[in-house]
Amino acid sequence: MRRGVMRAASGPWPWMVSPLVLGMGTVLLMHGISAGGAEAVVKAPTDPAALKQAVELAAAATVQAFNAADADALAAMFVAGGELVDEDGNVFTGRDEVKQLFDSFFERFAGATLELEVAEVRPLGDGLAVEEGLRRITTADNSAAQMRYAAVRVREGEAWPIASYREFADDPDLTPRELLAPLDWLVGEWVDESPEGRTTIRYDWSEDGNFLIGDYTLAVAGRPAGKTSQRIGWDPVAGAVRSWTFDPDGGFSHGFWVPAEDSWVVRSEATMPDGTTGTATVVMRVRDADHFIVESTNRIVGGMPEPDFELVIARRPPPPAAVGK
Repeated sequence: MRRGVMRAASGPWPWMVSPLVLGMGTVLLMHGISAGGAEAVVKAPTDPAALKQAVELAAAATVQAFNAADADALAAMFVAGGELVDEDGNVFTGRDEVKQLFDSFFERFAGATLELEVAEVRPLGDGLAVEEGLRRITTADNSAAQMRYAAVRVREGEAWPIASYREFADDPDLTPRELLAPLDWLVGEWVDESPEGRTTIRYDWSEDGNFLIGDYTLAVAGRPAGKTSQRIGWDPVAGAVRSWTFDPDGGFSHGFWVPAEDSWVVRSEATMPDGTTGTATVVMRVRDADHFIVESTNRIVGGMPEPDFELVIARRPPPPAAVGK
C-alpha cells in the first residue's frame, strides 16, 4: 500500500460497476459533446493553450450528459476500439462495453452527479494529446469518490476522441495518528508480574497525536526501579512504523514494526552502554481486550545467542473505589 501497511481500503463504490464511471467523467472531456447529443464534438486545435481551453469548455457539456444519465453520449467519446483502465488494472475495451457499464451504473446509482477539473492538456505532436485532471462523482446518498486520471486522445479529423484512459486513486495522505491507529489498543496501563520482577507499562498518545509514548518501570528485588521510555512513530521515508527505546543505563534500541495477520512483528536492534550490540525479533499479539503476549526470539547479544522468552501482559485494573463513596 502506497502510504504504509495500515492504510485501509475506502470509498463508496461497488467496483463491479463503477470503475469505468469513476474515470469516465473526465474521459468525456477528451472528445466533448454538446447538449444536442453524441454527434457533436469539440474541434480542438493543437496549440496547447487553445487545446486546454477547448477541453475545459467541453467539461460543462460532459457534466450535463453524465447528470442526464446519457450512456450513449458518454460511450461516443471513445474511438471505436478505445480502452479504459481502472485503478485496479481492469480493462474495458470498445464503445459497447463503455455503454453497458454506464447503463449499469446509472441503473444502480440514479441521480449520481459529476464534477470535473482539468489540470493539464499537452499535445504530443500533431496527432496525440494527453490530459490529466481530477473527477469527482457524488451519489444520491451523498457518498463521494474522487480519482486522478490520465488520458491519451488521438486526432481524427478535427475531433479528439479517447484512445486510452487510466485512473488512479486520489485519497488524501493519512496523518501519523491515522497510520498508527491499529496500535491504539496499546494505550492504557499494563502490568507483567514474573518471578524476576514486576514491570508496569503505560502507553499514551503524545500531545500532538503523532506518536505513541510508552513508559516501562521495572522493579527487581534488591535494586532501585529503572525506567525505560519508548516512542513509536511513522517513518515516511521507510514507509513503516518505527520505535525508539531508551534504557536507564544508557542503552538504546530501535525497531521496525510490521503487521502480521493477528500480530505485530518488531525487528529490533540494540546498543548496550559498553558498545555491545544485539538483535531480536519480537512478536506482539493481542490475546483479548485485557491481555497481550510478547514473544522474543532470534536474540543475539554480542554475537552470542540468548534464550527466547514469552510474557503475558495484563491490563492493570482500576484502583478500588474509596470506602464510603
